Amino acid sequence: MAVTGVVGSITLTSCLDLPSNERPDIPDGIPPAMGVPQPYIDINSPGRTAELMRAWAEPISEGTGIPLVSLEAYGNAAEIQRQQHPECGIGWTTLAGIAGVESKHGTYRGAKVADNGDVSPAIRGVPLDGTRGNLEIPDTDRGKLDGDTTHDRAMGPFQFIPETWQRYGVDANGDGKADPDNIDDAALSAARYLCVSSGGDMTTAQGWEKAVMVYNNSMSYVLDVRDHANAYSVNVRF
Repeated sequence: MAVTGVVGSITLTSCLDLPSNERPDIPDGIPPAMGVPQPYIDINSPGRTAELMRAWAEPISEGTGIPLVSLEAYGNAAEIQRQQHPECGIGWTTLAGIAGVESKHGTYRGAKVADNGDVSPAIRGVPLDGTRGNLEIPDTDRGKLDGDTTHDRAMGPFQFIPETWQRYGVDANGDGKADPDNIDDAALSAARYLCVSSGGDMTTAQGWEKAVMVYNNSMSYVLDVRDHANAYSVNVRF
């Protein structure tokens, strides 16, 4: 009965020549599709340069469900890398894929992304104490970044561990500090980390997969990020 109903509705739609509501075909390749290219911006403008991405980000945000400020951050980070390290070729869709998997774009467990990119309440992972299949990473920052003086925890919308943040963390929203709980800062820091981890080229399957595996050493994670990123590339929610 259910199948008959579906077939009937498809036939009716076809006869009436109504617009199709079918989702577009989602790519499945590695690297993921790049999506609508982010525009050129003056990356040296004062203040939050990610705001210059707004006109580009608005329709993509509406289609994908990615919060507008988060999407601006991904476009900003990809554009900064494009201008400063064009050989890397990292796409905003990859950054969106990682943040989607890691923290639902900064909204995990009801967190909110403010207009300046700050994510609150702060998103923290479980203690990395060697249990439940996690690595054991004793405290490296005296709890100054992650609030834990015994073991390290992953932090923020891109889930950096303190040691990695101390190496790659940068300021991207113009407030003069590198903050793992700010999505602008975290997105650019992730882009830098991924470009280095790939060996400098995210445009090849080998380089992209290598970089994402360094980010999280799990093939299922790599495929999850790929699927998110490819969906976003064609303006589909994931």
